[in-house]
Amino acid sequence: MNNTPRIRTVVSCTLLVVSLGAGATACLDSDGHPLAAKPYDATEQISFNAPSGDAKADPDKPLEVTVEDGEGRITDVRVTDEWGHHLAGELSADGGRWRSTAPLAAGVKYTVKVSMEDEDGAPGTRTITFETAPSKKLLTVQFGPKAGTYGVGQPITADLTAPVTGKEARAVVESALKIESTPAVEGTWHWVDDKTLHFRPKEYWPAGATVTAVSNLQGVKVANKLYGGASKPLKLTIGDRIEAITDAGSHQMTVKRNGEVINTIPVTTGKPGFSTRNGIKVVLGKEYFVRMRGTTVGISEGSADSYDLPVYYATRVTWSGEYVHAAPWSVGSQGYANVSHGCTGMSTSNAAWFFRTVREGDIVKVINSSGAEMAPFGNGFGDWNLSWDIWRKGSALVAETRDGSSPVDVARLRPQV
Repeated sequence: MNNTPRIRTVVSCTLLVVSLGAGATACLDSDGHPLAAKPYDATEQISFNAPSGDAKADPDKPLEVTVEDGEGRITDVRVTDEWGHHLAGELSADGGRWRSTAPLAAGVKYTVKVSMEDEDGAPGTRTITFETAPSKKLLTVQFGPKAGTYGVGQPITADLTAPVTGKEARAVVESALKIESTPAVEGTWHWVDDKTLHFRPKEYWPAGATVTAVSNLQGVKVANKLYGGASKPLKLTIGDRIEAITDAGSHQMTVKRNGEVINTIPVTTGKPGFSTRNGIKVVLGKEYFVRMRGTTVGISEGSADSYDLPVYYATRVTWSGEYVHAAPWSVGSQGYANVSHGCTGMSTSNAAWFFRTVREGDIVKVINSSGAEMAPFGNGFGDWNLSWDIWRKGSALVAETRDGSSPVDVARLRPQV
C-alpha cells in the first residue's frame, strides 16, 4: 500500500476580508483551520480509469486515479477487495496521479477510497466500487492425499490444472498455497514438474499433528491471461510415528512406534538382479489380495524367473510394484537370504501383523541392499531421500545467495501485500 505521507498545503484564511455569513464557512471551520473542515464530495475533481455502471474492468490493466489539473492533489488512495486485501500502488510526486503496482484479481469487487485537498487546502474525498472481469483461463489446485489420518512421512501434494513456468509465476502460486500444522513445523513446497508440487517438513511430521492446506489463488493473476480459481481445502491428522527399517544385509525388519521397537521380523528381500531399492519409502496403500505376475515387471513368461502367485497382506511402497507382503513359499530363507524379485517377504502371520499396524504415510526404509536408490519422485513418495538443502532449492520462493551459501526467501516476488 502507498506509504506517501499525507502532506497538505495549509493556506491561511485570516487575510480574507469577508462579512459574517454563509460565505465565511468556505475556508474556516469553528477552529479556523482548513484541515478541520468536513471533507467535501470530490466527485468532479477525481477520475478513475475503471468502467462505470455494470461494465467490468480488465484485470490485466493497472488501476489509475487522477485529479483534474489545477484542482489540487491526491493525498491518499486505499484500494481493497471484498476480503479486505489491499492493492499496492504508487502516488506521483506532485500528487496528480496514483497507479496500482500489483496486479488486479479477476472476477473480484474492489472499493477505492481517495482523499485529496484542493488548492486552498480543504479536504475532499471520493469513493467508488467496481468489478473486474472473470478470467476465461483458471488455475485450480487439487490437494492430496484425501482427508484422513496418515503417517509422519506423508507429503502434501498440489496438482495444478494448468502448467506454470517461470520463477515469478511459480512464486505467485507458492505464496497462495498455505500449509498450517499444529504443532508448527518448518517446511516448504518443492516443484516436481510444471503442474505438480509436494510439501514436506524439514523432519517428519510430529505424531498427532493436525495439518491443513488452503489455496488463496482465487482471482489472483499468475501469468499472462492465467488467474487462480477456487480450490477445495484439505485437512489431515497425523498418527503415531511408525518406522519399519529393513536391513537387507542382516535380513531383519525392525518396526518402531514413536521411537520404541515393537517388533523384529525375519525377512527376505530382492536377490541379485532384482535387488530391493535402498532408501526411504512411504506406504502408498494396502491390498489384502494381489495377483502378482512376473510379466508386469518385464519378466518373460516361461523363463526361469517367471512367476504368477496369489499374494496376501500386501503393503505397497512403490507404484512399480514393490510391496511388503506374505511370502509363505520363502519362509526357509527369511532371516537368512535374499530370494525375492524385489519385494520384502515375510511369513503370513508377520505380514498380517504388519498390514494391521501400518497406514498410508508410514515410513519403510531399506538399508544395506545392493539395489539402486529410491527415486524422489515418479515411483511413489521418495521425497525424504533429498536433503533439506536440496529440497528447499525446489521452491520458487527460495534463492541462493551470490556466494552460493545459505538460501534466502524471495518475499519481494509476492504480488499483493
